[in-house]
Amino acid sequence: MESILIEDRKKLTLMGATKVISSTSTQAVVEVAGSNVVISGNNIEVVKLDLDNKQVIFAGSIVMVKYVQKTEKTPMFKRLFK
Repeated sequence: MESILIEDRKKLTLMGATKVISSTSTQAVVEVAGSNVVISGNNIEVVKLDLDNKQVIFAGSIVMVKYVQKTEKTPMFKRLFK
């Protein structure tokens, strides 16, 4: 089960996380059940990372949260020789 809780646009709790793909001060990408969740803003930092319980907590100025479907990468030879 996944859920997102945003408090005052300063704290974001994400339940159901399986992997943190990347995290910078302006953007974080977290894998959640076959999708990626992109969190954008300013001064974003990971406050708590507990992948055993599938929980990630971010702090900062949260501007946007977006779900993105993961795409399967096709090997280069298959793309060249269709």
